[in-house]
Amino acid sequence: MSTVNEILVANQGTFIVNNTTEKTALHDVIVVLEDTVFNAIKIGGVDVKSSYIAATGTAVKAGAIIRPTDGQKFSGVKLTSGSVCLVL
Repeated sequence: MSTVNEILVANQGTFIVNNTTEKTALHDVIVVLEDTVFNAIKIGGVDVKSSYIAATGTAVKAGAIIRPTDGQKFSGVKLTSGSVCLVL
């Protein structure tokens, strides 16, 4: 697992998701760049979106930062609309 400092400076790089194709990549953080509706947020290939978003059909506002719990990494993300930055 990456250290906090490595995550903060995006030491492993970033990837911008701005389409509706699922992006499968291990990543530590999802930064929401514009109001975004998520189709799926995955850990270990399992959709855990409802563990991180209360109203899953509603847009998450720009500027939100989503971080996995318990030292895990996200394994994929799929959007319905919007764009996010994955911190790898």
